[in-house]
Amino acid sequence: MVSLKLTLSFSLLSLLFSFSAEIQSCLVSSGDVGCGMFQCFNNNSCEIQGLHHICLTLLHNAGRFDSQGKSFVKDALRCMALGLRQRFSCVSRRCSAVKEMVFSLQRECYSKHQLCLALRDHMDTMGNLVQFHLLFPPGPYVELINFLLTCGDEARSWVGRRLQGQCTQHWGALCESFGSSCSLSQSDAVQPTTVPPLTAQGALLQQQPTRAAEADDRSGPDQIDNATESGFPLSEKTKVTSA
Repeated sequence: MVSLKLTLSFSLLSLLFSFSAEIQSCLVSSGDVGCGMFQCFNNNSCEIQGLHHICLTLLHNAGRFDSQGKSFVKDALRCMALGLRQRFSCVSRRCSAVKEMVFSLQRECYSKHQLCLALRDHMDTMGNLVQFHLLFPPGPYVELINFLLTCGDEARSWVGRRLQGQCTQHWGALCESFGSSCSLSQSDAVQPTTVPPLTAQGALLQQQPTRAAEADDRSGPDQIDNATESGFPLSEKTKVTSA
């Protein structure tokens, strides 16, 4: 019995150090620009889905931001990338600790580089990041949505309408009942560390990045200023049901 426990303990430790060494090696070898560093958290035993896709989506739509929005994209992505490289080696090897470090860094970079101001002037463009099906499994997209909910009444109302409309498309009347009985007032505002208002069990397929977005991955945040609106396809319009 003791031997079995020791074997399990060594196996667990081996697994922890294996995923940690894999991510650490990827972070060190990744460049300082582009989305490659965020891809280090995909396809391992502590997979954190969403970071890479958020980066690709921001770069893919960079041409639709004004100069202030471009600065947010460039600075926020650099903040995240450098923060991940600097902090990962100091964090516990437990997967839960790694995830909390990532989520905390997200909130810090979004706040430092004023995501709420970028959202105010670019709601249509930011709408590409507010997608109901990307909230499953919970991860970086949930943190992103929770932060957007702290950006004021207009932002909360906008996020709520988009998510309820998309939820209704997937699950029908179930989501409509949420809207009629659980309106989100200022006193009910979701805090950054809690689960978003439309949480439910189950997972839907995560949207895959387009080829155009993958091409933008190679361009990197430092080349955002050269992006033009004509270089990116229009964002997909989503049918929204009024809350």
